[in-house]
Amino acid sequence: MKKTLILAFAFAWSAFTFGQKKCSTWQQRVDYDMSVELNDLNHQFTGTSSIEYYNNSPDDLNEIFVHLYFNAFQPGSDMDTRSLWIEDPDSRVGDRISKLKPEETGQLHLTKVSVQNKDCFVEEMGTIAKIQLSSPIRAGKKVKIKMNWLGQVPIQIRRSGRNSAEGVDYSMSQWFPKISAYDKDGWHPNPYIAREFYGEYGNYNVNITTQKDFVLAGSGEIKKETIANGKKVTQFVANNVHDFMWAADKDYQHDQIILKDGLKVNFYYLKNQGLEENWKKLESFTPQIFEYMNSHFGQYPYSAFSIIQGGDGGMEYPMATLITGKRKVGSLVGVTAHELAHSWYQGILGFNESLYFWMDEGFTNFSSDEVMDRIFPNPANPVHVDAVSGYLALASSGKEEPMTTHADHFNTNYAYSLAAYSKGQTYLYQLKGILGEERFYHGMLSFFDQYKFKHPTPTDFLRVLEKENDIVLDWYNEYFVNTTKTIDYAVDSTLSNLISQTVVLNRVGSMPMPVEIEIETMDGKFEYWYISLDLMRENQHLEKGTEIHWIAAPAWNWVKTQYTITSTQPIKKVTIDPFRKIADLNRENNSWDVK
Repeated sequence: MKKTLILAFAFAWSAFTFGQKKCSTWQQRVDYDMSVELNDLNHQFTGTSSIEYYNNSPDDLNEIFVHLYFNAFQPGSDMDTRSLWIEDPDSRVGDRISKLKPEETGQLHLTKVSVQNKDCFVEEMGTIAKIQLSSPIRAGKKVKIKMNWLGQVPIQIRRSGRNSAEGVDYSMSQWFPKISAYDKDGWHPNPYIAREFYGEYGNYNVNITTQKDFVLAGSGEIKKETIANGKKVTQFVANNVHDFMWAADKDYQHDQIILKDGLKVNFYYLKNQGLEENWKKLESFTPQIFEYMNSHFGQYPYSAFSIIQGGDGGMEYPMATLITGKRKVGSLVGVTAHELAHSWYQGILGFNESLYFWMDEGFTNFSSDEVMDRIFPNPANPVHVDAVSGYLALASSGKEEPMTTHADHFNTNYAYSLAAYSKGQTYLYQLKGILGEERFYHGMLSFFDQYKFKHPTPTDFLRVLEKENDIVLDWYNEYFVNTTKTIDYAVDSTLSNLISQTVVLNRVGSMPMPVEIEIETMDGKFEYWYISLDLMRENQHLEKGTEIHWIAAPAWNWVKTQYTITSTQPIKKVTIDPFRKIADLNRENNSWDVK
């Protein structure tokens, strides 16, 4: 009897773990074949979608959720309402949506939907539609979904729209009915409030009909253009992407360069606006951006990329970006480097930006800042210092929220922005300090290669670094991501005015970190001590390629707030974190001098 129970338990556990492993690796796939016709007289468009939906999940699906992003640009929408009550609204939005006239609003409506040739009931709820299925989509099955839809392009307010401030006719992003992401956590039908995105990978074949004098740009590559009866049909193809955008203007100048690896980079900007000189300079800098990103963060896998004037600043899309174009050269290169770097994180790794916005924006900021430091080096402003300063300002503001907060639900735009951009960048900067440059960049490349097109999570990222380096890092996310606890180390004040060979250090902040110590002795020599954290289960200093001889001290136990080290000589000065590798909240207590 006992043996039978043990075997039954073993079998059940085996089945459970097998199911867990299976469920942790699946993801949905959505292939789109779309046709759309734009009427530029009334700024309305009609479209049809023929979609192949692959339900690779272990679940039967009884409904489908669809994003109707353009409906955000209507008075009373979620985006409008939030912008009116939040204490620090985006200045690009403000109260503009509330004042739109009917012909200026955005519209996107499904007029007919069928699944496997069976008509479906559609419930529209602002920027989300719920499609009720007459029969479930079974686990592991593929279905054909057909949609008819109509829309109206809003005046340009946020990212999408017509007649931008720089005069671009159409910036068509978040413009079509897009099936919501479904993963192990279920559906993600987040109402659109101008925050982040998350979508399924698939192939896009898109035919766009416009007046013949429009020049079009977009995701993927243009495969064919056909002109007849005063109209032009432009066919775009983009494979293995999670979104599709396009732009159109009658005055676009189209330039192209081909990189050494054969990558085609397209540039679209308005003619006769004095932009050509700076955009030509941008063309000369762009190969350097790709070269650095490819060598440090992973090889760009697509055949093309398009840099397109449009939108309201800079916004990333698969195989393309919309940027404002009336910029000085440094700004033009900077916004391109940032939006291009998004291709690695938003585009290819495909983070769930709503939940892990800080990985997308923070990792992008980190890598694009390093690109810019390579192109325009500025020793007076070391790379990543501004990001750390931004995070410390947030940590001191009283407005910080944990980075586990959903992107849509921050109380202020200030807290969201600094968490996403500055704290997210600081997250990588500190990991680089913990691992050392060689192991850090090797880890970034390994992570990219293992998880491209797979929507990885923060845990997936840390697991790669841990396996690569035989180190434990879960504590880092548990403190820096999941809480708002801060780092603050200090030299014990009781040492003041004493000549001693003993250094007493205090952990004032509630987040522990490995720390480096510089000791200047009375004979003018320097000692460099590395104090690891016991939670890391490693006390080897990982920084290589320097002339510094590091003394590896015993690990600092995380439950203890004090630590003592003894120098070989009387001490003149002690400095904690001399190379500024950690985001120490109060650096005024980081050093002590003999008076």
